[in-house]
Amino acid sequence: MSISAAIRLFAFGTLKRGFSLHERGLARAQYRGFFQTRKPYPMLIAGRWFAPMMFDEPGNGTIVRGELYELDDQALRHLDAMESIGKPGHFRGLIELEPVAGGNSCIAFAYFKSRSLAKPIHSNYLSTYDDRRFVPPEQRIEKAQDQSRGIYSKDARLR
Repeated sequence: MSISAAIRLFAFGTLKRGFSLHERGLARAQYRGFFQTRKPYPMLIAGRWFAPMMFDEPGNGTIVRGELYELDDQALRHLDAMESIGKPGHFRGLIELEPVAGGNSCIAFAYFKSRSLAKPIHSNYLSTYDDRRFVPPEQRIEKAQDQSRGIYSKDARLR
C-alpha cells in the first residue's frame, strides 16, 4: 500500500493488539505506534456486552491512549461493518492524535458511539482500555422472539 493511499485509524479498545477483535479487524494493517488523543474524550466500558465506547465529545473525559494503524479502503469498509457504522448510534469520525513518546501530531479516524448505547455503564472514564469482560459477537446469547420460553443462543439451545 502506498503512503498516499493509507488511511489512519486509532484503535483504543478491542481492536488493539492482544484483544478479541484485533485479528479479524487490524491484523493485516500497518501498526504505526502508541498514540494518544490531543484533547480529552469520554471513553468507558458500557452496554450489555461490556464494550469500550468513546463519545465524540472533545474536551470532556480524559486523554485516551491507543494504537495507530494505516490501512486501505477495503480494510476500512470491513471495520465499518464490524463497528456497525450506518446503524443508529455508531459513527466514524476524525480525531487529532499525538505520539505518546513525542513527535508530530496527526489526524486519524476513530469509532464513536452514541451515549444512548452506553447502558448500563460499567466503568468511569478511562485513559487506557485493558478490560477483558467484552463479549465478542460469536459468544453472545440473544433473547428469542418468544421470551416466555427463556433465553436461546444462536443455535437455539436453551441456556
